[in-house]
Amino acid sequence: QVQLVESGGGLVQAGDSLRLSCAVSGRPITVYLMGWFRQAPGKDREFVASISWNAGRTDYADSVQGRFTADRDNTKNTLFLQMDRLKVEDTAVYYCAIVLREPNWSQDQKRSVSDYDGWGQGTQVTVSS
Repeated sequence: QVQLVESGGGLVQAGDSLRLSCAVSGRPITVYLMGWFRQAPGKDREFVASISWNAGRTDYADSVQGRFTADRDNTKNTLFLQMDRLKVEDTAVYYCAIVLREPNWSQDQKRSVSDYDGWGQGTQVTVSS
């Protein structure tokens, strides 16, 4: 069974940076699309970023484009999200996710929650003004 565990969240001030990590166990992530989502209180879970199996392609929500960077180390079975110039509105629980139903050879990106098969438990990011 695949397990995803996020870490790196915390309380920061607007303008600061954070780097989230997602360690995956139970299956190599090598061929799979992975993504980051977030959920603020009272809101639906929303897409943040996705990264193809070999990091050749990435996709970002408009709200984080140019500030967040997704990366992965397949040798360590780990996904990352570098978050720079954080804003108060970035406050949310951040989740990593993986698409296990098919290999990502085409490097297609996916933004829908329903496209992802495995999820972590989330890590809280709070940005104060």
